[in-house]
Amino acid sequence: MSSSKPVNENSASLPETGNWSPRNAAERVLFHLKMHGDKTAAELGRALGTSGEAARQQLVRLSDDGLVECWSQSRGVGRPSQFWRLTAGGQARFPDTHAALTVELLGIVGDTLGDAVLARIIDAREERTKAVYHAAMREAGSLGERVARLADLRSAEGYMADWEADGEGGYVLYENHCPICAAATACQNFCRAELAVFRDVLGPDTKVERTDHIVMGARRCAYRIAAAEDEPERSIVR
Repeated sequence: MSSSKPVNENSASLPETGNWSPRNAAERVLFHLKMHGDKTAAELGRALGTSGEAARQQLVRLSDDGLVECWSQSRGVGRPSQFWRLTAGGQARFPDTHAALTVELLGIVGDTLGDAVLARIIDAREERTKAVYHAAMREAGSLGERVARLADLRSAEGYMADWEADGEGGYVLYENHCPICAAATACQNFCRAELAVFRDVLGPDTKVERTDHIVMGARRCAYRIAAAEDEPERSIVR
């Protein structure tokens, strides 16, 4: 995304869009913590291709702005390691698109037209999303290819998605941000529809289960994806 405004290297102001990519050092630190969770300054430095001290300086500036905070954890002998994580203010820099307006409109629809109408609207959105995703999946053959394509689709919509093989023949899809979190919290039919879309577009031979859920307090949403006959029994968060 281009901008006519000059970029301040120490600024952590994020544009109001889900399709965001980091433009400067401060934004790269916020983005990495959002995508990968708590890190030490040294770990951040290695990941961002700079020194641990340079990363620490950025973290201190971000801490002064209330965007990150540190906590300590003992790792055996020696001084505890200092980890950094996003604060609520840091999380808010990744916007929930038109959150207040969306929640207000959901309330109006439910109050004036009824919950059944609201459910039909969400169902219609689900069917439209399935059609778009199916079109994008046409050339994706293997399950791994379909998971990778799904992650790309979700990232394009602002979910900051990533995926990895789980070492057991399956995959895990991560959504590190929810651009409709306020709407999903107000009406969890959105989350039900999301899971239904994933199961539909990944195919009837695939089992998809949500194992972490942002609206239930998790840092990110995570989905365990495997061929149906290969999926072991495991604890699931819905």
